[in-house]
Amino acid sequence: MTLHLKWYGPKVKDSERKGAARGLYFGAEHVGEESDRVIPLEEGTLERSKAVSVDEGALQAAVSYDTPYAVIQHEDLTFHHDAGRQAKYLETPINDAGVKRKVEDLIAREIKAALG
Repeated sequence: MTLHLKWYGPKVKDSERKGAARGLYFGAEHVGEESDRVIPLEEGTLERSKAVSVDEGALQAAVSYDTPYAVIQHEDLTFHHDAGRQAKYLETPINDAGVKRKVEDLIAREIKAALG
C-alpha cells in the first residue's frame, strides 16, 4: 500500500492568520459599536471621529477616537453626562464579559470560515 500526502501547512497557516485578522477587525468594530452606545454625546463629533484599525502582522486591533478632547472625556470622572452616557466609554465595553465573548466568537467564526 502506498500513501501520498500533500502538506498544505503554510497555506493553512496563512488562511488562519487572514481569518484571525478579519475576525479582529469585526471584533474591534463590535467594541466600537458598544462604545458608541455610551460615548458622551453633544454634537456627535467625538463619535464620528472613531477609527478601527488592524495590524495584520502583529494580529492586533485598535479602536480610537481622534478629537482634542477624546482622552479628557474618557478619563475625567467628574464630568456630568446625559443619561446613558459616561466617561470610560471605551474601557467599559472592552472590559465587559459579554463583549469579550462576542469578540472571541467573531474571531473564531472568521478563522473557521477561512479554513473552510
